[in-house]
Amino acid sequence: MSFIISLLLSWVRLLYKFSANLQVMELYGYEIAPSGNLSGANLWGANLLKADLKNANLSRADLRNANLSGANLSGANLDNANLSGANLREADLTNACLTFADLVGANLTSADLTNADLSRADLAKANLTGANFDRANLTSANLYGAIMSDGTIHV
Repeated sequence: MSFIISLLLSWVRLLYKFSANLQVMELYGYEIAPSGNLSGANLWGANLLKADLKNANLSRADLRNANLSGANLSGANLDNANLSGANLREADLTNACLTFADLVGANLTSADLTNADLSRADLAKANLTGANFDRANLTSANLYGAIMSDGTIHV
């Protein structure tokens, strides 16, 4: 079984290398590419539930409507990434770079954004219920219409 998983991950990394279209791909709980370069990847609608993307470069990636619930995105570079409509429920985004990221309508319920950089990010209509923004940078971020009934923001 581990050989099959290893083979699958090798195939996925090869596709990333050639900027393949990986939309609607299902990779539940796998370590995708820690510290890997997925810049500009098309992961629209992908199921990345509980995926390990720690320190991955996802700058300019298309993650619209992707399921990243419970994913480890700590230290990830999501600069200019499109995460509109994405499910980031309970995702770990500590120390992540989300500058200029599009998070319109994203579900960030109970996500951990401790020390994340969300400067100039668009969080309009995002669900931020229970999200932790401890020491997060929200300079010039758009929070218009965001749901934030019990999120915590400490400056």
